[in-house]
Amino acid sequence: MKLIKLTAISAAVLASTAALAADPVIVVDNNDAVVYKAEPVAVAYQAEPAYAYNSDAGIVRNTTGAVVGGTKTFFQTAVNPASVSAEVGTLGYGANIGWSLNEKTELQAGWAGGDVADLFGGDFDANDINYDVDTDFSNPYLGVQLRPTGNWFTMGAGIIVPDNDIDVRANAEGEGYYSIDGNKFYAGNATLDQSLAEDFGGDNVGNLEGSIEHRNKLAPYLTVGFRPNITNNFGLFGELGAAYMGKVDANVRYTGEGGNVVAAQDAARQAEKDLEDKSWLEWMPIVKLGATYRF
Repeated sequence: MKLIKLTAISAAVLASTAALAADPVIVVDNNDAVVYKAEPVAVAYQAEPAYAYNSDAGIVRNTTGAVVGGTKTFFQTAVNPASVSAEVGTLGYGANIGWSLNEKTELQAGWAGGDVADLFGGDFDANDINYDVDTDFSNPYLGVQLRPTGNWFTMGAGIIVPDNDIDVRANAEGEGYYSIDGNKFYAGNATLDQSLAEDFGGDNVGNLEGSIEHRNKLAPYLTVGFRPNITNNFGLFGELGAAYMGKVDANVRYTGEGGNVVAAQDAARQAEKDLEDKSWLEWMPIVKLGATYRF
């Protein structure tokens, strides 16, 4: 009888364990009843996802998890930017969109452009000749903003794709001459009689004007700045830095008809050399201010 009891008890315990917390098992021996309650021997744990997307802030908390997790997170991040900003500065007037990769890293894509020649003074000198400048900037860029200390201090780096039109026009000085390579060239109307220019001791070449273009098709940049938050959604920012635009190629022509054509061509070629040696804005300073709205 004892053997039968032990066999029944063992079978009941095994059955309850397999069922993981099934109903209590009752074993009856004559008038005695014994209740055995099986305890679960295994606990199932649910794995947490490798990444979490915060739809309010547009933040991927774990970029590695996002890579493993699939393209849905990338799509959600792309269509849910963390911020939009408006800016004005030496690159022009523009805006950018930011995507937060984490609390300290933000990817930015933006554009800045327009006529900003006055921000650089509107003119410059190249080998004793003063040039007026007109600009039409177009500077799309892609960069990363870092908050290395987790506060308002920022560091930025990226690439600009410059497409900037820069027109120049030489200004005559003194009695109306350009002084180029030690020679005097009369800057009046090229249709004037050459003898008039000779009376002033030089050749009549008309007006010298043209354009310059930076050689770099991709311009790396670095900045430091500040980005304090004014409210939960609004903030301000300022940045200082520089972009390497490279040396310039110049194209200078003389305007008008008549005069000394050979002298005018020589003056234009020498002016081109002077402008390329000057390499105006080879290192373009970056100074910008703006406001940001965060979603």
